[in-house]
Amino acid sequence: MIKTVRLSKVYTTEEVETTALDAVNIEIQTGEFVAIMGPSGCGKSTLLNILGLLDNPNGGEYYFLDHEVARYSESQRSDLRKGSIGFVFQSFNLIDELTVYENVELPLLYLQIPGKERRKKTESVLKRMNIMNRRNHFPQQLSGGQQQRVAIARAVVTAPSLLLADEPTGNLDSANGDEVMHLLAELNREGTTIVMVTHSPYDANYAHRIIRLLDGRVVSENIREQFHV
Repeated sequence: MIKTVRLSKVYTTEEVETTALDAVNIEIQTGEFVAIMGPSGCGKSTLLNILGLLDNPNGGEYYFLDHEVARYSESQRSDLRKGSIGFVFQSFNLIDELTVYENVELPLLYLQIPGKERRKKTESVLKRMNIMNRRNHFPQQLSGGQQQRVAIARAVVTAPSLLLADEPTGNLDSANGDEVMHLLAELNREGTTIVMVTHSPYDANYAHRIIRLLDGRVVSENIREQFHV
């Protein structure tokens, strides 16, 4: 599903040039659950943003679903993201002015899904995430765990082939964090490919494989023989 070849990203200001990614080569197969780990500033989030077509690399190649997309325009990246990639962020990124239902429905509106089908898909995923009873609440009225379940619901309502998660339990206590990780593992078992950035070795244990970055380079890859189910 994903392949990068000598992927690089350099940020330049008037005073300094910072290499965020340096000749990164990775491959991720359909159906994998991969954790990306490393110290702060190692390039984890930059890599995730490029994989999610939120940013372009400065050099190298990026193949997504067998298409070389590294030089796609913003409109091309946006079109590909809409139906193929879901995002889950540490800070939830819900829209405060929208209800739970409206937040989850939003990606379907962007895809111009007809109203009846939209309602069916939205209600189905709300039930799946056990937040149907909160459908008319606003994000500020929910706990952190509930907000992250809404964020996951929004990310998967379009049935994307790839789910990207950036520190998905970073703002949660251990109980809610476990709940979120179980949800991600369940989605993966059902066929969704997941790439997760995390500082947590515990959360990384849910993954099939752990890629470690240091100073913008891949320094190790470990396939886990046993992981949480």
